[in-house]
Amino acid sequence: MNKKQKKNLYRIIITFIMIILLGFLNIEEGSLLGLLYLVPYFLIGYDILKGALHGIVNRQVFDENFLMAVATVGAMLLGDYREGVAVMLFYQIGELFQSVAVSRSRKNISELMDIRPDYANKYIDGKACRVDPDEVMTGDEILVKVGEKVPLDGIVISGESMLNTCALTGESKPRTVKENDEIISGCINMEAPLKIKVTREFGESTVSKILDLVENATSVKSKSENFITKFARYYTPVVCYSALFLAVVPPLVSGLFLNIGYNFPMWIERALTFLVISIPLSFFGGIGGASNAGILIKGSNYLEKLSKARVVAFDKTGTMTRGIFEVTAIHNTIVNEEKIIEYAALSEIYSSHPIGRSIIKEYKKELDESRVKSVKELSGKGISALIDDHRILTGSEKLLNEYGIKTVKCTDEGTIVHVAMDNDYLGHIHIGDKIKPTSKEAIASLKKSGIEKTVMLTGDEKTVAEKVGRQLNIDEVYSKLLPQDKVNIVQKLMDEKNEKDVMVFVGDGINDAPVLAMAD
Repeated sequence: MNKKQKKNLYRIIITFIMIILLGFLNIEEGSLLGLLYLVPYFLIGYDILKGALHGIVNRQVFDENFLMAVATVGAMLLGDYREGVAVMLFYQIGELFQSVAVSRSRKNISELMDIRPDYANKYIDGKACRVDPDEVMTGDEILVKVGEKVPLDGIVISGESMLNTCALTGESKPRTVKENDEIISGCINMEAPLKIKVTREFGESTVSKILDLVENATSVKSKSENFITKFARYYTPVVCYSALFLAVVPPLVSGLFLNIGYNFPMWIERALTFLVISIPLSFFGGIGGASNAGILIKGSNYLEKLSKARVVAFDKTGTMTRGIFEVTAIHNTIVNEEKIIEYAALSEIYSSHPIGRSIIKEYKKELDESRVKSVKELSGKGISALIDDHRILTGSEKLLNEYGIKTVKCTDEGTIVHVAMDNDYLGHIHIGDKIKPTSKEAIASLKKSGIEKTVMLTGDEKTVAEKVGRQLNIDEVYSKLLPQDKVNIVQKLMDEKNEKDVMVFVGDGINDAPVLAMAD
């Protein structure tokens, strides 16, 4: 929370405590009690009253500040002091929820900016010099060291390495690149230096396009107004004029035509009662109730939109699945499964690779480093290690084939790590991203609630994506997508739906920012 949000939180807490304490005071209804309630009332509502006064001075009377001011002042004049303070308190709680949600959204967008590279290592006279990415032209050669972001799109001209593409695709599985492979900006180089020939200038690179998508995504739809502000534009004048009518016309009619007395005090009180009960608190209650369930809602207008939702699109990794590598199975073993995991974990003892870490995590025991005599990492293939005087090969099918070892093909989709000892095949470890236990139930519940179409958008491979889609009973699945591809599909889905229907997008990563901004 920022300073302003903290200040408002303190005001809410202090006001709440004061309302409780005043409730315990043994004071009869009257002017003294009213004066005491004015303290929490002005504490929680001074900015609203100030805003209403400012609107009146500037001839922009009918807004939510004026509505709140009239309703709560009316309550205080009726002697409903606690109700007047409570209405203002509920309103400020709703405003605080919205403010916090907007701040979090801005933080997520600023995190997205972290994929923008600060520099590029451009070859000048045979030497790699650090320059601004804007200074690199198509055809130039650059060097990307281990741990650096790939600054521009290009083709690998030398080197072989693994890339972390999570910020672009949302997928936790690293991608292997070698000579002549295309490479896109925004990835992080994990294993070995790469020499790249640039194919697009920085302004046309993948990173620049993603940042542009985020900035421009909201331009395809009108800027959402706060529901209560839009509602108050029509609602407030109607309520205020109706209350004025109630305060003036009935007593005049009863006095002039019915000869039963004007009784203005009674009708003014009724008009003020009408104002108090006219303030719409259901949206604030909805936001408050959702927050108790761990759901932070950006504003009351989104509650209204959610009721019209008919299409829901999901990201896969981290949203429908756990988003982390886990050992899911061990197949075709000639020794017990624990032995295969043990040898594989010892081979990966010095590895920082997510696949290696997942195998070590699955072993669940302390690794004896003294058993490992040597470890040789073979980039993009796996590891050759000397363990207990046995040569252990852990890695891809290609690695074992180079040593003349025949592997058994795995029919399951995912990452397969083959293990061999002294040229004998031991079996393979299946590593994948497990579906969250609540995902299937969530999809079923949405369909029961009236959602007509569910869609999954992912950067993962087609076979993996379709398998998850089948398990969760999702209607449409799109795979191997970059952020700009997701935007195109979301735009297509929005064009296809009925005008009054609403589309929801559910995502967890900064790579989802463009479609999150674009969806209803």
